[in-house]
Amino acid sequence: MNFVVPDFYPAAAEILVAVMALVIMLASTFARRVASDLAYGLTQLTLVFAALVSVLVSPNLLAAVAAVISELPLFGVRLAEVLMSLAEGYAANEVVATFSGMFIGDMLGGLLKVFSLLAVAIALLYGRGYLADRKIDRPEYYLLSLLMSLGMMVMISANHMLSLYMGLEMMSLSLYGMVAFDRESPRATEAAMKYFVLGALASGLLLYGMSMIYGATGSLELSGIAQSIYHQAANKTVLVFGLVFIVAGVAFKLGVVPFHMWVPDVYQGAPTAVTLMISSAPKLAAFAMAMRLLVYGLFELADQWQTMLMFLSVLSIVLGNLAAIAQSNIKRMLAYSGISHMGFVLLGLLAGVVDGDRNFALNAYSSAMFYAVSYVIMSLASFGMVILLSRAGFEAETIDDFKGLNKRNSWFAALMMIVMFSMAGIPFFIGFFAKLSVLQAVVAAGYVWLAVVAVLMSVIGAFYYLRVVKVMYFEEPVDSTPIRAQGEVRFLLSANGLAIAVLGLLPQGLMSLCAYALLASL
Repeated sequence: MNFVVPDFYPAAAEILVAVMALVIMLASTFARRVASDLAYGLTQLTLVFAALVSVLVSPNLLAAVAAVISELPLFGVRLAEVLMSLAEGYAANEVVATFSGMFIGDMLGGLLKVFSLLAVAIALLYGRGYLADRKIDRPEYYLLSLLMSLGMMVMISANHMLSLYMGLEMMSLSLYGMVAFDRESPRATEAAMKYFVLGALASGLLLYGMSMIYGATGSLELSGIAQSIYHQAANKTVLVFGLVFIVAGVAFKLGVVPFHMWVPDVYQGAPTAVTLMISSAPKLAAFAMAMRLLVYGLFELADQWQTMLMFLSVLSIVLGNLAAIAQSNIKRMLAYSGISHMGFVLLGLLAGVVDGDRNFALNAYSSAMFYAVSYVIMSLASFGMVILLSRAGFEAETIDDFKGLNKRNSWFAALMMIVMFSMAGIPFFIGFFAKLSVLQAVVAAGYVWLAVVAVLMSVIGAFYYLRVVKVMYFEEPVDSTPIRAQGEVRFLLSANGLAIAVLGLLPQGLMSLCAYALLASL
């Protein structure tokens, strides 16, 4: 048996993150006095460099970014020319499967990894002061963040069920530790236990489904599974049973109904900095998992999983919006809001199942991806504002904590209003165009009734978003304490909020990037 040396180039970003995790572990051991600052700085550098490496090693991603930038006014064309020259000299230009076909380097994976890594970096920046105020700013937190990022990256580029499962477990185990990171908080410990028990159950369901698919097809590689099903070489009954368990596992990681039980309790019980982390980047990894498993591996069973996703999406949109109305805790409100948003992502996925029309499928899947990315941008800003209002000895958890925010700081009140309007789907913010693109795909697929339900629930759901705006602008503050934040947090949170508005006015660039990534990968 000959040993074949794998091509490490497509996994360069993952290797960088893994090596730096070891470096941070060792550095924190020998430099205890500055361990937290050192770990934070190295983690942020690692995430940024890993994102840059992901751009370079992902086929045609740099060229696609250059094409989008060339449409910008002023220096767009000149900058695009520089990026194109870099793409010709350094960037990969073809999809590569390595590590015996378990890992794939494609444009879809590269783009999602870039967004995920940047989301983690932003979440760490927002949460640094919060952690320090509660004396839980320890190097282990940043190490767990890197390991979580590594797990997400492996999930996103997985071409094999085992590598996907390994990435999922690395991400999940890191998140369990982060939720329980505040050992003095009984709520955090309880939330971590719930998350761990239910997460272990979901992982078991997913693994059992994978074993059934393997038993029916004789393969764990996604392309091999697709070929086996296409040639009708597998037992259809066993395949469908395996599919049910796989969809259940994917639904849990997305946090959709009826596998949503952990979401509000974990969001509320975890430290807000951790809640911010859970609500952002892992959603992109879960979307990638759904794409890899359902579209790349099990597309021949699309008629079956489309029906399942239809059921899950409707329940999530309806229950998520109705339950959010009754919440007074803003973290629980945003948790149920997130459930409804993930329902919209599922709508985009199920709308892509149209026989023989590849372009239509591309539009539907790119709308789902655009929605997932848009949600992450909005989630970062919303929980960033919650963190901003929190301070040592005080948790800004209720909607009443936002009362009179306009009188305390009109700029941050305006930013929160932008976020709430965008999440509600009010024109012309990024959330509006995300919903519009998904609804267009759903209507074009012939599911008008699904679009009607989604629109009605969005109108009903606007109530709880506008309630936050109302208390900020039309009620007196219950706390007149000045809002304090580090300069970089203020700057980045402002940029985050403005990005929601700017991308709402100019959404085509991000939409095109999502479409390019899927076109090159499907």
